Amino acid sequence: MSASKALEVAERTLRRGWTEGERRGVPYAYVPPSPSHYYWQWYWDSCFHAIVWRRFERERARRELTSLLDGGAEDGFIGHTIFWDRPVDLRRRWTYNITSRSALNTSTIQPPLLAWAWRIAVGDPAEEPRIAAHHRWLERHRDLDGDGLLWITQPDESGLDSSPKFDPVWGRRAHARLGFIALIAGNRRRSWNARDILRSGGPLLCEVVVNVLWCLARQAAGEPSITPAIVERFWDERRGLFLDVARGDVAIPRETDAVGGDHRVRSSTWSALAPLALPDLPAEIGRRLVEEHLLSAARYWTPYPSPSVSVAEDAFEPRDWENWLVRRYWRGPTWINSAWLLWIGLRRLGYDRQGDRMAEALCEAYAREGSREFYEPFTGEGLGAREFGWSTLIAELAEPDAAAARSHLS
Repeated sequence: MSASKALEVAERTLRRGWTEGERRGVPYAYVPPSPSHYYWQWYWDSCFHAIVWRRFERERARRELTSLLDGGAEDGFIGHTIFWDRPVDLRRRWTYNITSRSALNTSTIQPPLLAWAWRIAVGDPAEEPRIAAHHRWLERHRDLDGDGLLWITQPDESGLDSSPKFDPVWGRRAHARLGFIALIAGNRRRSWNARDILRSGGPLLCEVVVNVLWCLARQAAGEPSITPAIVERFWDERRGLFLDVARGDVAIPRETDAVGGDHRVRSSTWSALAPLALPDLPAEIGRRLVEEHLLSAARYWTPYPSPSVSVAEDAFEPRDWENWLVRRYWRGPTWINSAWLLWIGLRRLGYDRQGDRMAEALCEAYAREGSREFYEPFTGEGLGAREFGWSTLIAELAEPDAAAARSHLS
């Protein structure tokens, strides 16, 4: 019953949020993350929306992803946020990565999963040449070492914003701290050019989730997998986790471990498990992630799994903090998009019973609380923004279909 109700709520959420219009002769159509709070088009949100749209109206999946491409630049850059119908308001002027209030999009990226979403929801990414151009832009500007891995300039480029794992890297300039405005101002002066930022001291971060989704996009586009590079760069054999690597002047070296000339961030957050979504992750590593971490009640296996930060971490904060100066979104609550990526790994590795249990719990919370931004991991209480678009990914857990299974798990 909760699964069917979850599907109804998911479809209703997408249809209510559907937005169409035209900017400077260019048509657009998309679902904002939340119509009452986030009303522009966000990159990875739209990718997740499209994956769900294919269940209800496949043409809208195509239109949502095409709007991302239409909002990008000729050289293949696609911004974190595209301001289709209105400019950035004064309140957000100093906290958004824009060159001016008249900017048509931000000058920063988000996890680049467009080709993967296109493969699942639309068809062959090779049929849309702008996707290949987008990949080449990312390689030119963010693959600093030539190993296929991308580096980010700010916490929000990961989409994980205020996760505690960024504190040892950016310190008082991390997201949701007052110094974040200074970080944006400094990066704006350098046009968010990763190499220029590194030359000025950085820091930059090679972040796990960005590269997991980038790997899935590359595979979807028929490009070589970077899973071996992900394992080599991020895998911490001693802890059995995938941990970010920072370069440059990190804020708190004592909370990081030296890795050559770089720093490995020690925090255990859901991103340390995110490579479970990779279809070619070595099975022995995947099982260790699952059995030592994901299925541990003392770490991630809460009644409504999986929290965005390990319960064992001091930074674990399971609720939405209402103080607008300290919005700590990724410090404990359960997010449906991250749960779905981990669920993919459970299913791929044969943990069907545990995958079913995760799906049942999250469907129950979603059906009861509606499409919320995130959920309290012990009670399932809905928190944050309402009518939240990417939480409609619950449909993937509520009713897995054979075609989706082949796309996600093979």
